[in-house]
Amino acid sequence: MATLVSKISNVLQHWYLPLIVGILFIVFGVYIFTIPLEAYVTLSMLFSASFFVSGVSEIYFSYANKDSLDGWGWYLVSGIVTTLFGAYLMMYPGISMATLPFVVGFAFLFRSAQGLGFAIDLKKLGLPWGSLAFLSLLGILFSFLLLANPIIASTSIVVMTALAIITVGASSIMLALTLKKAKDLPSKL
Repeated sequence: MATLVSKISNVLQHWYLPLIVGILFIVFGVYIFTIPLEAYVTLSMLFSASFFVSGVSEIYFSYANKDSLDGWGWYLVSGIVTTLFGAYLMMYPGISMATLPFVVGFAFLFRSAQGLGFAIDLKKLGLPWGSLAFLSLLGILFSFLLLANPIIASTSIVVMTALAIITVGASSIMLALTLKKAKDLPSKL
């Protein structure tokens, strides 16, 4: 029980971090509404660059740990493939723009599901959880809309991305405010 209390205390000490992240998400989501075409092109370029940087990092990781990591060659191969894929997407941005709805949809689906998991954890602790669960479910809905029809989504990806980002930001703020209210919970346990 003491371990649970110390874990809860550590989380509650930094309740403001989800608040900061939530505010940044909402500001970024609103900003995306103001520059839709530029935002879509930027998102697709960042998508391509992230594969390239991830691949280079994986190559470095595999090489730096080749003496202590079993199967380091698999990490190397994965890094090379990811780097080449990122380079390919950067050379052909149209492909990157076509696959962007899937990547954004799955990323926000994961993040929204994570928020729903936090809401369930809050419910188990007897803390307010309904708003976080609602916003997380809304984020899941927007994610499924992106994934359900990528052709339509590619024309409205900016709007859907902005709505998903704002929704995730709002749920992060809800989580932070709930954690702030729960600061006295460890002393009650």
